[in-house]
Amino acid sequence: MRESGKIVAEALRLCREQARPGARTIEINRGVEALYVRYGATPLFKGYKGPKVPFPAVTCISINEQVVHGIPSMREIRDGDLLKFDTACKLNGWCADAAITVMVGNVRPERRRLVQVGEEVLQIAMQEIPQRRWWSEVAAKMQRHAETSGFSVVEEYVGHGIGRVMHENPQVPNYVGRDMRKFDFRIEEGLVLAVEPMVNMGRRNTRLLGDHWTVVTMDGLPSVHVEHTLALTKEGVQVITAD
Repeated sequence: MRESGKIVAEALRLCREQARPGARTIEINRGVEALYVRYGATPLFKGYKGPKVPFPAVTCISINEQVVHGIPSMREIRDGDLLKFDTACKLNGWCADAAITVMVGNVRPERRRLVQVGEEVLQIAMQEIPQRRWWSEVAAKMQRHAETSGFSVVEEYVGHGIGRVMHENPQVPNYVGRDMRKFDFRIEEGLVLAVEPMVNMGRRNTRLLGDHWTVVTMDGLPSVHVEHTLALTKEGVQVITAD
């Protein structure tokens, strides 16, 4: 899995380098697709079946109020944008999945703080996993940090187990809700999880656009999405998608 993780990390590095004012998101997606071809890796998003239509690209590119699953297009990136890049591939039968949020140019301080807190929430998960017995203990700390910082955590979309298939059990929520007993699981050696907090500047509520994929915040305020594939080993957490 680490070999596929290295390719995903390189793909996200390419996205970060190309996220400049005037660039089009479709062009960045093409660059990632060419990278996967070069390595002989299988992109896991393109053709992924949705409730209405399959996803058409190898990368989800979501801008500002778009939370996740944004479809690359001819839209130009602008100064001050927050770009969320999410991509996954399979190599030699093993999957890896990761996401980053990129600040383009002159980003307002409150947006910079949102990105910082989102990244801190993911770091908390990485630090807490080896120390906890149940996922709910980790999720509670993630949610608490986001909310005490003045932000909210999206609840409609969660992380997931990952291995030979991109989406495996268990579901990995970034919050603790009334249904947590249903989703909670024991943390034990050998688990590999795609942990992906989505943190909103305003309220946590989201809605789906008419393209059947793009998820946006209900209040139109920006959102941040970050993700790593994490393996719990005897030595602690290994970041499969580390750069």
